[in-house]
Amino acid sequence: MTTQYFVFCQSDLVLERHGDNYLIPTNPPTEIKPWTTIMDIDGAKAYRIDRPITDSERYEMCPLRQSYYKLSKADYLKAGKCQELLYWDQNTKFCGVCGGPMHFDTPISKKCDHCGKELWPSLAIAIIVLIRRKARMPAADGSYKDEVLLVHANSFRDNHYGLVAGFVETGETLEEAVYREVMEETGLHITNLRYFGSQPWPYPCGLMVGFTADYDYGKIHLQRSELSKGAWFDRDHLPHIPEKLSIARQLIDAWLEDSK
Repeated sequence: MTTQYFVFCQSDLVLERHGDNYLIPTNPPTEIKPWTTIMDIDGAKAYRIDRPITDSERYEMCPLRQSYYKLSKADYLKAGKCQELLYWDQNTKFCGVCGGPMHFDTPISKKCDHCGKELWPSLAIAIIVLIRRKARMPAADGSYKDEVLLVHANSFRDNHYGLVAGFVETGETLEEAVYREVMEETGLHITNLRYFGSQPWPYPCGLMVGFTADYDYGKIHLQRSELSKGAWFDRDHLPHIPEKLSIARQLIDAWLEDSK
C-alpha cells in the first residue's frame, strides 16, 4: 500500500505538482526537513514543519481550504483529519490534571506519564440550518416562490451570505441547539425541523451538523453581536453564497434543486 505524506506548516498543506494536477506526496519529502512532529494516521504520515516551502519546482504550499479544489475528496478529508490531530497534539503536550507530559498511548489517544490521565481528541460540534418559507407576494406568473433566510455573520471575511449556525452547548440536544440559535440570532420561530447531513470541519476541530426547517412565524430581529445582515431571498435574487466545500453550500444547492 502506498504511503501518503501529509505535511503542514501551520494550516498550509504541502502539495506535489504532477503536470496540471496536484497530489499528496507519496515519497518521503526529505528535502523539506526538519520535522517538528511526525504521526501515523490511518496508514498515512502526518508531519508538521516550522517553515513553509519556498522556491521549489516540485512542491508548493496550499491552504487546507483551497486544497479542496485541487485534491480528490478522499485526500482532502484525510488531510483535514491529519491537520486536526496535529493541532490536537500541539495543544495537549501537558496533562490538565497534574501538569505531567502527555504522550501517545494509541494512534488517537494520549496518556500522562505521571498520573495516567487518558485523553482523546475532542470536537467542537456546531449546528447549521437552512430555513425556508413561501414568499409573501406572488411572482409575475402568479406563483408564490420559495424563499430562504440568508445571513451575513460578523466573522465572515468577505461579503457572502450564509445560514444560521452556532455551537451546541453543554447539556443540549442538536435539535434544541437549532431552535435556540435561530431564536437568539434572528428572533424567528421555526417548525418541521429535519436532519440533512454532517461534515467534518477541520478549522480547527469541528463537526457541522446540518438541518432544514420551515419558517413558522416572527419578524427578523438580528443579534447584532453575531450578524450584520439577514433577509429572505428567492432563487432568482441570491447574494454571494458560500463556497462549494461547505455544508452550507450543500444545503443551499439542495434547496435550489428542490425549489425548481
